[in-house]
Amino acid sequence: MKQKIKKEKKNWEEKVLKKILEKRPERKKHFENYSKIKIERLYTPEDIEGLDYLKDLGFPGNFPFTRGVQPTMYRGRLWTMRQYAGMGDAEESNKRYKYLLKQGQTGLSVAFDLPTQIGYDSDHQLAIGEVGRVGVAIDSLQDMEVLFKGVPLDRVSTSMTINSPCAILLAMYIAVAEKQGINLSKLSGTTQNDSLKEYIARGTYIFPPLPSLRLTTDVNEYASKHLPKWNPISISGYHIREAGATAVQELAFTLANGLAYVEALKMRNLKPDDFAPRFSFFFAVHNNFFEEIAKFRAARRLWARLMKERFQVQNPKSMMLRFHAQTGGSTLTAQQPDNNIARVTLQALAAVLGGTQSLHTNSRDEALALPSEDSVQIALRTQQIIAYESGVSDTVDPLAGSYYLESLTDQMEKEALTYIKRIDDLGGMLAAIEKGFIQREIQNSAYIHQKKIEKKEEVVVGLNRFQSDPAFSAPQKNHEVRKGGVDSKIEERQKRRLLKLKEERDNKKVKKALNNIKKAIHPTPLQRGGVHNQKNLMPVILEAVGVYATVGEICDILRQEFGEYRESVSI
Repeated sequence: MKQKIKKEKKNWEEKVLKKILEKRPERKKHFENYSKIKIERLYTPEDIEGLDYLKDLGFPGNFPFTRGVQPTMYRGRLWTMRQYAGMGDAEESNKRYKYLLKQGQTGLSVAFDLPTQIGYDSDHQLAIGEVGRVGVAIDSLQDMEVLFKGVPLDRVSTSMTINSPCAILLAMYIAVAEKQGINLSKLSGTTQNDSLKEYIARGTYIFPPLPSLRLTTDVNEYASKHLPKWNPISISGYHIREAGATAVQELAFTLANGLAYVEALKMRNLKPDDFAPRFSFFFAVHNNFFEEIAKFRAARRLWARLMKERFQVQNPKSMMLRFHAQTGGSTLTAQQPDNNIARVTLQALAAVLGGTQSLHTNSRDEALALPSEDSVQIALRTQQIIAYESGVSDTVDPLAGSYYLESLTDQMEKEALTYIKRIDDLGGMLAAIEKGFIQREIQNSAYIHQKKIEKKEEVVVGLNRFQSDPAFSAPQKNHEVRKGGVDSKIEERQKRRLLKLKEERDNKKVKKALNNIKKAIHPTPLQRGGVHNQKNLMPVILEAVGVYATVGEICDILRQEFGEYRESVSI
C-alpha cells in the first residue's frame, strides 16, 4: 500500500499538479506557521509512517494522553467556561461576578490590579493612579470578604491570576471560606502561582527568583496536604506567548518551568505522585488553527513522557497535563474591533478541539477598554454556541488521524524537546532565566513577528490589509465602548476603607503576626530564600491575614528578608 501511494503521488505531481502550477503559481514560495515549521502542500500516510497508535496516541484518559485526559471528554462534562474579570474595588467586581454567573458562566476568574500583583497597598505612593485599573484592588481580608459576598465558594470554582503574593491571596480566600463555614476539602479552583514566568514574560515580580520559588513551593506543599480539590499552580505559557514567543517556545518554556517546580518540591522530600496530580497549566490560543490544536496534543504527550521517564511517577494523574486556555489578547485589534469576534471564535474552537479543561474567551473591545457587558456576553455566548450547537463536543479528539495534524503534533513535540534539552544543558530553568537565554529567545521571535506584520508578510485583517474608510471604522461607530474606564473616585474610596481598617483592627495582633512571619523565614546566610529544609510560610501568613494584616504589610516583611529583584540581564 505504501509503495502504491508513493507511486500515485508521483503520478499526480507530474500529470496534474505540474500543469496547474505552471498556469497558476501558489500564493507564496514558502508556507510556514508561527513556529517557523514548514507546511507542506499535501500530507499523506508517508508523513506519519513512524506513528505508533498505542505508543504515540493511545486512548483518551490513558498514557500518553495525546487524545485527552478524560475517557469521554466533553460527552461527559463540558469544559469550564471561565471569564476573566476584575475591576475597580471589591464591590464593583462582586457585581460583575454575579452578572456572569447569572449568564451561565460556570467558574470565576479573578483579575487583580497592579498594586496587588506587586505587593503594595492602595495607599502606597507607587499605587497612585493604578488602583483598580487592570483588576480589582485587594488590600486585606476585608476586601476579599466583599469580593465573594453572596458567592457560594463550595459550589463555584475560582481561578486567581496572582503570582508573587499568591500565598497571601490564597490565605485570604481560605479565610473567607472558613467564615462561610465551608470545609477546605470542598474548595475548588486554581491559583496561578507561577513565579518563574514573571522573570521572562510578565514582569510582576517582587523578590529574586530563588525566594520566589520558595513561596511557590510553600503554596504547592500546603495545598497538597490541606486543599485536595485545589490546583495550587497554573504553569503559565499564556504570558510567554503574549510576550512574543512562538507556539513551540510557549510549549517548551512552560513545560521547562513545570519541571523546575517538580524538582523544587522534591527538595521538600515530597514525592511527585503526592503533588503532581494537582498541577495545572495555562496556555494561549492564537490564530493558526492547526498549530494551536497540535500544540495542545503535543503538550499532553510530552509532559506525560517527561513525568514518567524523569520522575518515575506511578499515578496516571501525575502524568496528566490539564490546562486552562485563553484566547490571544495580543491578536486583537483596535481597528475594526468586531473582527475580534471571528478571531476569538476561531481560537476558542481550536482550544476545544485541542482538549482544554477550561476556557476564557476575550471580548471584542479589549484592545480599546475594559470590556462592556454586551461584549462579555458575546464572548461567553461564543463558548456556549461551540458547546451546544457545533457538534464538536460530541466525540473525543475528532481530528485525530489527520495526516497533517499528526505530523505537526510530532514535529512540535520534537522541537519543544530540543529546547528543553538546551535548558537542561544550561543548568535548568532557573539558570536559563538568570543567563537571559529565555528572554532573548522570546524577544527575537517577537521582533521577527512584528517585522513580518509591518512588511505585510503576515496579514492582519483590518490592520495592514482590508482597512476600512476611517470615517466608518471608529470603534464607537461599531458598538459602544465601556465609557470612562474605572471611576476615579474608587481609589480614594479604597484608601479611606483601608485607613479605617487599620484604625479599627487589633494592631497588637497584627504586629505579632507579622513578626511571626519574619521569624519563620529563618534568614541565616545559608538559609535565606532557599527552597529545601525550610519552614512552610503558609500557616503564619494565614494567621496574619486572619487578623487583617494587609497585602502590603506582609510583602514588606518578605521584602526585608528576601530583597527585591531588579532585572539586570543584558539582551
